[in-house]
Amino acid sequence: MAQLITPAELDLLLGAGAPVRVLDVRYRLDKPDGSADHAAGHVPGAVYVDLESELSGHGAATEGRHPLPARDDLQAAARRWGLRAGDTVVVYDDARSLGASRAWWVLTRSGIADVRLLDGGLRGWIDAGFALESGEVRPEPGDALVHDITEPVLSIDDAAAYPSAGVLVDVRAAERYRGEVEPVDPIAGHIPGAVNLPTTHYMDGERFRDAATLAGLFAGVGIVPGVAAAAYCGSGVTAAQAAFAAELAGLELSLYPGSWSQWSNTPGRPVATGAAPAEVTRTV
Repeated sequence: MAQLITPAELDLLLGAGAPVRVLDVRYRLDKPDGSADHAAGHVPGAVYVDLESELSGHGAATEGRHPLPARDDLQAAARRWGLRAGDTVVVYDDARSLGASRAWWVLTRSGIADVRLLDGGLRGWIDAGFALESGEVRPEPGDALVHDITEPVLSIDDAAAYPSAGVLVDVRAAERYRGEVEPVDPIAGHIPGAVNLPTTHYMDGERFRDAATLAGLFAGVGIVPGVAAAAYCGSGVTAAQAAFAAELAGLELSLYPGSWSQWSNTPGRPVATGAAPAEVTRTV
């Protein structure tokens, strides 16, 4: 279950010496390496996590820009971060919890039981009046164990078939969904049959909207209790944020990690453009 933790609650845990590991997952599309920003100022004790190399695998373009990491690689990274069995893990970033949500999804689906997002991210911590520290944090290696992700994860073929079995939601900006612009991937448009609910709708600045508002937004695109639903985005990062928002609303979203970056790099896949979910206009 998705959990938020307030800056005040985190400060209390840290002050009490509780077994807490804070992870700084700063990541932006235009600045994927957040290590310099982390060194300049972070929540005390927070370890920097590299989304590109530690929360993602690497392969051909047809796997997407951020395929899921291999189990052994993720376990090695978690131990580098100092994660130990039984730790409470708190994740944050400075970009609407995008990187933090990816960390939350990957870790919880790999068997780390207690992972929470810092409400409001780094800005929320600063605005609450808590201090930052600078420099690199290098904890003693941990002993955390992770397992292969068992959460329902959609393959590209699953995503193609999904709209006939449930709701496939594209959480990219509306103009990208409609195919009017594509700043990153080779072809603009969306997966035929997918509906659109941009991430900006369920965020209020750096914070998630309340559960009732989130439930109403998801219901507006057909995602209600008892209906199978899955999310995709550009490369599987924002879709994890959607999964967190859905859980706050009492809903479940499966994830298509390959997302549009995989779909648009796979020859022969149909592409829809415009506001209609299934208006196929071309193929990759």
